[in-house]
Amino acid sequence: MTETTGDAQTVEFFFDCSSPWTYLGFEALVAAAREDGFGVCFRPFLVGGVFNTVNPSVYAMREAGPTPKGTYFWKDLHDWINRSGLAIKWRPSIFPINSARAMRACLIAADAGVCEVFARRVFQLYWGEDRDIADPAVLAEACTAAGLDPAATLAAADSPELKARLRANTDEVISRGGFGTPTFFVGGTDMYFGQDRIVLVREALARQRAAR
Repeated sequence: MTETTGDAQTVEFFFDCSSPWTYLGFEALVAAAREDGFGVCFRPFLVGGVFNTVNPSVYAMREAGPTPKGTYFWKDLHDWINRSGLAIKWRPSIFPINSARAMRACLIAADAGVCEVFARRVFQLYWGEDRDIADPAVLAEACTAAGLDPAATLAAADSPELKARLRANTDEVISRGGFGTPTFFVGGTDMYFGQDRIVLVREALARQRAAR
């Protein structure tokens, strides 16, 4: 699996590390990419900005009392967690988390070709170890794991340029029909949402290969 900027055999992966479903989707995608030989273009964005703009029902669901659908939703999440074998704590001490700095740092990691390593460590820190990924000292651990200089990376992550880039990615996924995380695009326009759609992503790529 390679990190790339996009081509006919690349999946664009719009993601925010603040979601357990996205952690599941991230690991499923990179495993599929290695098996099938396609590339992944990592596109960090801020899911809160998406919810605020096009999907405020997420907040209503969080505030609502128990409902049959809500009860099943959490059962479904735990079923997928158990199937994955990943260490995912539900729920973390801080939830929802402010992931903006972490996602800006993911942009830097993507520029350096190490987003997979960096993002995986961010997911582990938050979902596996219940650490505050808004804390620069915690993000420094992810920088070190990915071979990035922590001080330089975190200083750049707080720059106006990186803030603008994260907003641009957020605006872009909205403009392309996205409404949450994880969101995948094949061939630029073929969108898939949700960690359980990896099989459909793989089939879409196979169709592209067959048509070439």
